[in-house]
Amino acid sequence: MVRISDLELLKILRKNARTPFLQIAKMLGVSETAIRKRVRKLERKGIIKKYTIEVDLRKIGFEINALIGIDTKPEYFIPTLEKLKNMKEVQSLYSASGDHMILIECWFRNSHELTEFTKKLSSMEGIVKICPAIILEKIK
Repeated sequence: MVRISDLELLKILRKNARTPFLQIAKMLGVSETAIRKRVRKLERKGIIKKYTIEVDLRKIGFEINALIGIDTKPEYFIPTLEKLKNMKEVQSLYSASGDHMILIECWFRNSHELTEFTKKLSSMEGIVKICPAIILEKIK
């Protein structure tokens, strides 16, 4: 069970994983040592799995960040996941419930690359539906 103060700590780290422990300690009204110990404990328990970054894609030449929903025939679900895992265009890969069985996040330099990738997906055996959505702006 995660304590309420742990949730507050996790929210701060999710917003900016580089927030200094001293600053977090002041925000939460505890000592820096307490924050350091709590973070280590959350890491040991596997609650904090890794630290990551948020990238400004346009500054590195990518104009399109797309979420693509994919549906497959049931017997092709696992093989499709395995193929998608190895595709350089796929930045994140999720199995999902709801509108689509699989969700992928992809970065493309332009709309032509998105179109070509969509064609590549269409040619994969077992894929029955592809629904790309371009992310216009991250709000939160």
